[in-house]
Amino acid sequence: MLTILGFVMIATFLVLIMMKKMSPIAALVLIPALFCVFVGKGAHLGDYVLEGVGNLAPTAAMLMFAIVYFGVMIDVGLFDPIVRGILRFCKADPVRIVVGTAVLAAIVSLDGDGSTTFMITVSAMYPLYKRLKMSLVVMTGVAATANGVMNTLPWGGPTARAATALKVDASDIFVPMIPALGMGLVAVFVLAYALGLRERKRLGILSLDEVLEKETADETVLVGAGGDDSRTSLTKKATGGAGSGTDADAAAPVSDGDDGFQGLDPNRPTLRPKLYWFNAALTVLLLTAMIMEWLPIPVLFLLGAALALTVNFPHMPDQKVRIGAHAENVLNVTGMVFAAAVFTGVLQGTGMVDHMADWLVDAIPEGMGPQMGLVTGLLSIPLTYFMSNDGFYFGVLPVLAEAGQAHGVGTLEIARASIAGQALHMSSPLVPAVYVLVGMAKVEFGDHTKFTVKWAVLTSLVVLGAGILFGII
Repeated sequence: MLTILGFVMIATFLVLIMMKKMSPIAALVLIPALFCVFVGKGAHLGDYVLEGVGNLAPTAAMLMFAIVYFGVMIDVGLFDPIVRGILRFCKADPVRIVVGTAVLAAIVSLDGDGSTTFMITVSAMYPLYKRLKMSLVVMTGVAATANGVMNTLPWGGPTARAATALKVDASDIFVPMIPALGMGLVAVFVLAYALGLRERKRLGILSLDEVLEKETADETVLVGAGGDDSRTSLTKKATGGAGSGTDADAAAPVSDGDDGFQGLDPNRPTLRPKLYWFNAALTVLLLTAMIMEWLPIPVLFLLGAALALTVNFPHMPDQKVRIGAHAENVLNVTGMVFAAAVFTGVLQGTGMVDHMADWLVDAIPEGMGPQMGLVTGLLSIPLTYFMSNDGFYFGVLPVLAEAGQAHGVGTLEIARASIAGQALHMSSPLVPAVYVLVGMAKVEFGDHTKFTVKWAVLTSLVVLGAGILFGII
């Protein structure tokens, strides 16, 4: 009975959030609370929730201060020279432009927010693709796949969710996976280079004088999936007004030099050019400390955010404005974490997850039991595409972990394998940020999906294969 109720609870949760009948936060709270009553454990709901909240508090703190820290770094201009350097590097060579897209998306993904990454990347790169008449789905596909690999950072979402669902430390999942994720990022750069060569073969290398022609009100841009000549007529619109969010001002497109290319607003009032090297050194130190595990990640970002705010915005009103600018992202993410305490607490406390794991163990062929790491990694690719990260990590992963433990496969190994499918996940129709990407790039979502899925699956398999090869999974 508990097995059936557990699967029904997960299915109900998934259906409601995929059909957008409930928000993830509301579904994480109300659905398990209702099922807790169904199984006759309603009197213990408070105990389950409080225990879960206590376990998840460090993860919520990490996400909160990481979002504030990287949001402030974008505000003060830490990434501006990188964007300008990539634009200068790209010139009018399709190979450089596609590789530059991958590099820019990967770097800006450090803030852990896909919407911000896509706003900055498209604002900077779209004019180059447009004027060279390059395939715009190459830009969206490369940017989404690069962001998917980088989305596995502890503050990016899936790693934190895996840590939350399995009650382990996020650094214990992420740090050992760095070599495998690095191979995934290399795969993205190789893909970008190959796609750039294809575009170069089709278009050639032009000078800026040849491509900077007077723009007409209507123009034809390529949105086809490959090297053919299929084109879709699109009406020209402003590139920067499609997105909104906490860093909209930072990502506002403006003229970037005499070439007329667009990039980050060089005149926004939050810039702190005199503190650039301080902010760069602080970020490098913070990331180094995280990798070396000098302090717990929540403590590192708490200290980093406090120091970044104090040095860059010494006046209290300015600090309040910056915190307020990123408050929506902070509330959404940390609210999700604490809401998850109800879901995971009920699933574990009522014994449903144990019964479901027993059923799953019986269903998996005996020969596959010791390979639950591989099974989890393979399942993560389609499941994180067809369902949200919330559904997979809070609904499915605990069951896979329990099944793995029954066959002697450690929880951390299962957790690491579960993040292998993120390269594909960032192109899922369930990810709001992907609509920012295709909207600003003026690409049909169907075109983006047709082009990107095969490359993203390949990248996910590279991450999984590298994890197995290196003995991480």
